Amino acid sequence: MVIRLGEQKIYFYKAGQLAGISPISSGREGMATRAGNFAVIEKDIDHASSLFGDYVSRDGTVLKREIDVRKDPRPPGALFDAAKMPYFMRITGATGMHEGYLPGYPASHGCIRLPHRMAEIFYRESSVGTPVKIVP
Repeated sequence: MVIRLGEQKIYFYKAGQLAGISPISSGREGMATRAGNFAVIEKDIDHASSLFGDYVSRDGTVLKREIDVRKDPRPPGALFDAAKMPYFMRITGATGMHEGYLPGYPASHGCIRLPHRMAEIFYRESSVGTPVKIVP
């Protein structure tokens, strides 16, 4: 896989041949997706973030949206509702590729978001060890 941050696109190659292209949304300013050579090191079809999500009340009412547990103190009695990251393919640390919202520009916390159908296909067609190159 080759991710071109400037284009906000991912290119999937199989046996050296281009097999698929998809739009992405990479890391926003201050949380930019890092360029480099990586590989898929973990796959989790129904992954949930341990860092990002919402604080909710016991009845599910959202108390604070889009929190980072490392920075946002939990209100008394609040529960952490982890951000869902279906079809997660980890490439380094907390960074991976997964299904998510694509507004047309970099908007994530560093991950590479894919549209549902493409996340499903790329997840199915990749394996642990699949090379991932991220270029500016």
